[in-house]
Amino acid sequence: MADPNHCNSLSITDNRTGKSYELPIEHGTVRTMDLRQIKESEDDFGLLGYDPSFLNTASCKSQITFIDGEKGILRYRGYPIEQLAEKSSFLETAYLLIKGELPDKERLAVWTYNIRHHTMIHANLTKFMDGFRYDAHPMGILVGTVGALSTFYPDAKNIGDEESRKLQVRRLIGKIPTLAAMSFRHHLGFPYVLPDNDLSYAGNFLSMMFRMTEQKYEPNPVLEKALDVLFILHADHEQNCSTNAVRSVSSSKVDPYSAIAAGCAALYGPLHGGANEAVIRMLEGIGSVDNVSAFIKSVKSGKGRLMGFGHRVYKNYDPRARIIKKIAFEVFEETGRNPLLDIAIELERIALEDDYFIGRKLYPNVDFYSGLIYQAMGFPTDMFPVLFAIGRAPGWLAQWIEHVKDPEQKIARPRQIFLGAPCRDYVPLDERPSRGDDEEKFGICRL
Repeated sequence: MADPNHCNSLSITDNRTGKSYELPIEHGTVRTMDLRQIKESEDDFGLLGYDPSFLNTASCKSQITFIDGEKGILRYRGYPIEQLAEKSSFLETAYLLIKGELPDKERLAVWTYNIRHHTMIHANLTKFMDGFRYDAHPMGILVGTVGALSTFYPDAKNIGDEESRKLQVRRLIGKIPTLAAMSFRHHLGFPYVLPDNDLSYAGNFLSMMFRMTEQKYEPNPVLEKALDVLFILHADHEQNCSTNAVRSVSSSKVDPYSAIAAGCAALYGPLHGGANEAVIRMLEGIGSVDNVSAFIKSVKSGKGRLMGFGHRVYKNYDPRARIIKKIAFEVFEETGRNPLLDIAIELERIALEDDYFIGRKLYPNVDFYSGLIYQAMGFPTDMFPVLFAIGRAPGWLAQWIEHVKDPEQKIARPRQIFLGAPCRDYVPLDERPSRGDDEEKFGICRL
């Protein structure tokens, strides 16, 4: 047993037995496995930690992204997000996340070349894409097609091979924009546009999305830069829902395409990747600046929700939201002012001066303005989570690599607290009583 006078330990007394225990503290945490020694009797399983939704549980040690929610700080590999958004490019930031350091000119050129030359997809995957219904949600298509990539690259199963991992990283970062643009074109019934490796990463994506009959697509430089910055802002965000999904699935030693498809599936949910779409619906529902005060009152009375405000981690102004707000004005200079922007600005002004929201630490998050920018650039709301996935891909891959190389990680298998029925004897069908309203209703099966 550890020295009870040691400062880096936690003293626990089990009031059921009167026994005392010393648990080591490391990096501000105690290992929940150390709780297992706390037992009522020898045949007791031991104490478990109960933490629904992982509100206060660390599942890994990471060197990728740092967040201080109280101070509104976000850093990738130690670099403030504000500096990266102003000075870096998305592919340079992706290199940083995955490799751990900023590249020199030569390495960035090689990295960029390698990703650009992995943007094409196999022709058979185009046939697979064509199998989706015309009205299929683009994010659902992305989940399916990213997962399908694993069948085209069976070498990806060699996750212990560093060179194989590097190749899959280049493939995924290169191909996700292609699949994303194809999902959009499929929805509209437009022919797919091949990648243009002469364009930047963001410019190529815009070309695959919006190119029609022109021989050479020339992206608007302001919109191209704005999209690149938005990708940077979404590139990683610590152990969020989709990143946790990637790591959990990766723990089974599956290929990265399947793991990243799991991240896309988690991002598909309205509480994660669909939040900025909810902001657009809220602003459209408010209708005009004159209705903002009434809407604020309804939220305070519990009759609505202020979408795009508040965050599980941030208890201050989301640093990404400040950057996005500036980008919004730059974009609208090119596209024309979206009337929803005036509603958003007034909503933010009132909320940030109201003690109700200040006391609850509800500040604008990254989703508050991002949807307005996407909408102004011509992206339909169905594409919002897809755009999120493109930006998040390098972060997922960095987390995947870190997880694969971590010797402490095993297959993810949480414990449960069982509250169900005790052991029961099987009752023959004819002897069971009627279940009344719980019985299945027979009806027409709709395919």
